[in-house]
Parts: sequence; structure tokens; C-alpha cells
Amino acid sequence: MRVVAIVQARMGSTRLPGKVLMDAGGETVLSRVIARLSRAKRIDEIVIATTKLSADDAIVKEARRKKIESFRGSEQDVLDRYCQAAAVYCADIVVRITADCPLIDSSVVDDVIEACLTNQADLACNELPRSFPRGLDTEVFTTAALLRADEIAKQPYQREHVTPVFYERQDMFHLFSVSAERDYSQHRWTLDTAEDLELIRAIYSHFDNKNDFGWRDSIALMERLPYLATINAHVVQKPVCDSATVH
Repeated sequence: MRVVAIVQARMGSTRLPGKVLMDAGGETVLSRVIARLSRAKRIDEIVIATTKLSADDAIVKEARRKKIESFRGSEQDVLDRYCQAAAVYCADIVVRITADCPLIDSSVVDDVIEACLTNQADLACNELPRSFPRGLDTEVFTTAALLRADEIAKQPYQREHVTPVFYERQDMFHLFSVSAERDYSQHRWTLDTAEDLELIRAIYSHFDNKNDFGWRDSIALMERLPYLATINAHVVQKPVCDSATVH
């Protein structure tokens, strides 16, 4: 089974334009995502899926700098972008990651991949219900299930956000969710605002701007320094239907 991580990324973002190429401790946010995913044992290849817009030439350039393949597809029909990228890179299993998660954890990703395979799930995730910090979100699905979703997803938001139809049609798809040992969902480690970036930079700074710390290290840091959580505590997560989501 060939496992391909497809990272969706674009420069357009209403709340924080260009955020995926912003600096996070000496490396771009996208570079951090790539480096941390590269530590996953179950991933065979990482592909950056962006749009055909000229603004996203910069994302392709950054992927090339990191020696990572890129695929360019529809701006709004991200589901189609995933289907095409999965076909081009011969994926049997797709790992869906968004490029605004520079604290993504390879061990969590590996656990979700293993859960998908072991439980023969159409889709495995770690947010049903959410118990991990926001920013560790991982969805793993079979290419066969992705193509079925492509056939039945008709609403614009279903195609823009790739996986809503999996959750809405659980009569058609077998889902499995991985949970943390306790609820850490109050933590926000995704990048949507300047305050999010401030927190992410602060976390990286405490680990000497390296990529080898895990999510539990970050939890321990925030429990030791509770003021960190106040940096972006007021930020409200966008609803799924918000078109400003990184894609």
C-alpha cells in the first residue's frame, strides 16, 4: 500500500495572506510542515497540492527548494485537486494535511495511518471528537473512498473542504477516530492570525528552532508556561463553510 501525504497549500488567505510562507523560527511554515511530516515512518511520499494561480508559483518554488514534488489543480475544487494528485502519484492511501499546521506531529500521523489500515476504514482521523490540539489534524483515507466521495459530493463546500461528505454520509463510509489519552483540544496550534504565528514562533524558540520535538513536549511546555496559551486564546476558529480556509 503506497501512502502519499498530500499537503494542501495556497498563498490566498483572508485572515493572514501568505501565511504558509511566513517565517517560523528561521524556516517557512510550509518548510516546517514538510520537515515534520518527513519524520513519519508510514509515509512513502509527500506532495504539495496547490493551485494554478500565479500567486502560488511561490509555493511550488518552496516545494522545489525542499526537494518535494508539487501538483497544481483547481483553486476552489480541492476535492478534485486531491483526486488528481492521488492519481498522478499512485497513492493507495492519502494522508490529508493542511499547510497551516507547522506543529504537525509525525507520531500522530503514523498512528492515524495505522488506524486506517488496521481497522480497514474508509477514513481515519483524530478529530471525531477532537481531543488533540488544533493543528495536529490528520485525515487518512483510501483512494477508492476518495473517488467515491468525488462522485457524490455536489455542494461547493463539500468540494472545497475535501472530506465533509465522509462525515455526512457515514451510511456509505466506514470512519475510525484516534483519540488522545485525555482532552487537549483547548490548545490552538494552527495558523490563522498574527497571534497564532506569535505562539508558534514562541514554541519553536523554546526548542531552539529545531523540528525534533513532539506534541507532548509542546504540551509540557505550555503547562509549565501557561502564559503561552493566552497569546491566541481569543482567536475564534473559522467554520468549515468559510472560504478563507487554507486550501
